[in-house]
Order: sequence, then C-alpha cells, then structure tokens
Amino acid sequence: MKAAELFIKCLENEGVEYIFGIPGEENIDVMDALLDSSIKFITVRHEQGAAFMADVYGRLTGKAGVCLGTLGPGATNLVTGFADANMDRAPIIGIAGQGATTRMHKESHQILDLVSLFAPISKYSTEIIHADIIPEVVRKAFKDAQAEKPGGAFISFPENIAGGEASQGRQALKVQRPLTPEPPKEKVEQAATIISQAAHPIIMAGNGVVRGAASEQLIAFAEKLNIPVATTFMAKGAMPFSHPLSLGTVGLQAHDYVACGFDRADVIICVGFDMVEYHPKSWHESKDKKIIHIDPQYAEVDEHYILEVGVIGDIAAALESIAAQATPSAAENSGELRRVIVEELTAMASDDSFPMKPQRILCDVRTALADEDILISDVGAHKMWIARMYQAEAPNTCIISNGFASMGIGLPGAIAAKMVHPEKTVMTINGDAGFMMNSQEIETALRHEIPIIVMIWNDSKYGLIKWHQERKFGRDAFIDFGNPDFVKYAESFGAKGYRVNAAAELVPTIEQAIADNTVVIIDVPVDYSENMKLTEKLGNLVCPI
Repeated sequence: MKAAELFIKCLENEGVEYIFGIPGEENIDVMDALLDSSIKFITVRHEQGAAFMADVYGRLTGKAGVCLGTLGPGATNLVTGFADANMDRAPIIGIAGQGATTRMHKESHQILDLVSLFAPISKYSTEIIHADIIPEVVRKAFKDAQAEKPGGAFISFPENIAGGEASQGRQALKVQRPLTPEPPKEKVEQAATIISQAAHPIIMAGNGVVRGAASEQLIAFAEKLNIPVATTFMAKGAMPFSHPLSLGTVGLQAHDYVACGFDRADVIICVGFDMVEYHPKSWHESKDKKIIHIDPQYAEVDEHYILEVGVIGDIAAALESIAAQATPSAAENSGELRRVIVEELTAMASDDSFPMKPQRILCDVRTALADEDILISDVGAHKMWIARMYQAEAPNTCIISNGFASMGIGLPGAIAAKMVHPEKTVMTINGDAGFMMNSQEIETALRHEIPIIVMIWNDSKYGLIKWHQERKFGRDAFIDFGNPDFVKYAESFGAKGYRVNAAAELVPTIEQAIADNTVVIIDVPVDYSENMKLTEKLGNLVCPI
C-alpha cells in the first residue's frame, strides 16, 4: 500500500469528516488518495482560512479539525489559525507536505524546518520519516490533540515518503480515549467546607466547562448552593444569561460591573478556567481571596492564583460531589448586581441613532437569532462589545477567539460552524478590517452551498487600536483605511448584499438574510464613539454593592 493511502486510512480510522486546505506539489499523493476516501476535502482560498475552519470545527465538536497545506508558504500560512486553536484549547491537526528527505539537509527550494516552526504552538510536532510509522504518528497526533487540555498536533509529510510504499500489513491503530478520573474524595470535602464557610462566594466558569459538557452540572451547582456565576469570553452561554444567578461575562481589561462581584467575594470558585482566558491579576490583584480550582488538570503557577484547594478530575463529577456536601450560601447581594447589569445591557435597545450604536446592534442581533443559533465573533472593537453585551443562552452559541485573539477568524469560522450545525442559523460579526483579511472565503461558502450571514461593522478604521490610542495618548495614529462597496463586493461573488441605512432596518434585514438561505453580507455603519464613553463610564464606576 502506498504510504499516502495508509495515511488517509489512518485519518478515516480517527473519524475525520473533513480536511480543509489547498493542494500543492508536495502533497499530491495525499490529494490523490483522498479521491477514494470517505473524507471530504474542502478546498479553500487561503491556508489561514483552512486553519480557522479546523479551529472552529474542533471547538464545536470536540474532535480534532484537520487542515492541510503544502510545504513552505503553504505551511506558514497555516500558522496563525493553528496557533489560535492551540491557545484557545481547540483540538486541531495540521498537516503539511514537505520536500523530499534527500534535500532537507541543505539549502533547497521552499524548505523550512516545519517541525521546529510548529513546535512552540503545538502539543506535538513531528515528521514522518518512514512509511511504517504512519499509524503511530497519526494515532499519537490525535490522542495528544484531543486530550484535555486539547490543542494542536502537527505532521510534516515529505513527498518521497508519501509517494513510497509501506510494509505489507500496516494498518491503523485502535482508537483509545482515556476517561477523566473522578476527583479525590478528600479534595471534594475540603472544597465543600470552604464553600460552606464563605460569606460571599462567586463562580468563574471557563472554557473547560464547555469542553467538558458540564453546563448542566454548573447550573445545578449554582442553584443548589445559591452562588452567582460569571463566565469568561469562551464560556459564554455555559450559564444562560437569563438565569437569575448569571452575572454575564468577565474578562474585559477594565473594571466592569461584573468585577464588582469579584471585589466583594471572599471565595472564588474557578471551574474549567484556563489562565489564558483572563489573567488572575485583573481579578485578584489583592491576593487575599480563597481560590478553589476545579479542572481536569492542575493549576498554572501564578502569584495571583495561589489555591486554597485544587479539585482535579472530571468537572461534572466534581461539581455534583461538592454540591452534595456543601451548605448553600446565605448571601443576598447578587440580585442587585444582576439588576444593574441587565439594565445596562438593555438601556440602548431602542436607540434609533445612526450610524448605529454597538449596544443597539447587539440587542437587535439577539432579537433576530434563536437561542440555539450561533454567533461567531471576529476580533476587533466589536469583539469587546460582543463579549460584554451579547446574551448567550447555551454553550457554544457565541464563539470568540480569545487567547490568541486573531483577526480573520469570523468568516471561515462561520463556514465550519454551519457545516457542523446545518440546522442552525450561523452569523459572524466582523469589523471591516477583519472581514477583508479572509473575505475570499465567501467563494468557498458559495461553492459548497454553505449559507452564512456575515455582518460587517463599518467605520473604515482599526477601531480597537483607535480605542487604545485615545485612552493612552488622547489621539490616534495611522488607523484609517478605505473600503470597497460591500454590497457590490458580495454580489461580485454571487452572494447577496444589504446595507443598513437606519436603525429600524437591521432586524428586518437579518430576518431577510435568514430567509435568503445563502451567503449574505450585511453592511452596518457603526458609531464607535461609544468606545470612549464606555471607558469613561468604567473608570468612574461605583459598585452597587
């Protein structure tokens, strides 16, 4: 059997549905083997788009998304999306063709040390140096990528190895996934005692709650013990915003209302928290609170994250066990704080000014989308508003690039989300800058008949950078650019395009876009003067409790 054929059979054995990528000279044997495979190859327009698609696929399914490029620039183009997945704990497999092993020892056309290139941004990075090791390499790559905490695995596949023969009898290895162990009994008891003695406990739910499918257990834990819950950007929806114990999202690099709950807390229960989500110094600068760490892995070392107790093991099981032993909190302060948060989030719901305020846009999006629909946020000023104000009701219904925070994820991410959940409406909100970074993938969506809604917040600026510049220097520098006519741009691909010209038009336009059932671009002029108003408001914030 040809090595490339064995490689594809090993991918099939791992349950791979799609490979996102671009064919090249050095991966032609793999491409040819895919013609006889059950795996569907999604030809994209840029390898970065392929990596972002694999990123979001992995995040939504828990199975490693697979992206492929050729050597040299094909591989380097994968890096940004691959790094985003690895830092946001999404399982991803990156595959790149490579020049023949007979020319890798010297200066040669398009040759880079790809294993070393990907090593700092992956859990496992290797090269197939002999056809017979393919089953072991593939099995290890998927095992490492999908193990808690998930991340990236990279495989370099030299062209002469791919085109060669594997020894007779070589076949894919059995897929095995270890169960996450139950948390130690003594640690559960210790955590229950601390929570029972707390005057003002608070829960910070992180990405691990979503990855561990522990949202129901989190809700039950909070209800039984009467403890308010704040979620990180990546855990939005793990606690429904409509729940009376929900405080919304924490993670802004500013003192928001949600931070008031952390100020008063004496015990902070971190559930499935990845430190990359929100640095502890931002919410525990005083270093005087008791921290309970509930996670499948031990805590990262940080002077602001010194634990009172670490409950290591399955998150759902830990929450159930602790809740069964702890005494409910008698604190009654979260109601007033939640009332203030809800009032602020809905205050601009009827603001008719134009260009539209970010708050009004997000209220309208929430109105138009069902609770189970999916919103993918690109990165920019709009991301901060989405993280702060979009009211998610279920896990994985608001996807935000957080750890690596890379612009350009929105459109390709929406394509992957719609492939995973064709029954749901999928929308991505992008700044005009981020949209243009991977807008070529409109053609990919149309070619594969994947209907998505792409909303652009249009201000012809790098708005988030302007926000930071004005905060620090009182002026901006080099943030302006021009845009195409986004409606005509959409139509040039064969997509539909709409431009919103008044606030009252937005909800009907979204409803029409859903009915169109194709790729739709919605151009929404945005008033980012609200950015600095928010900065001033948070700077003068007085906690309501």
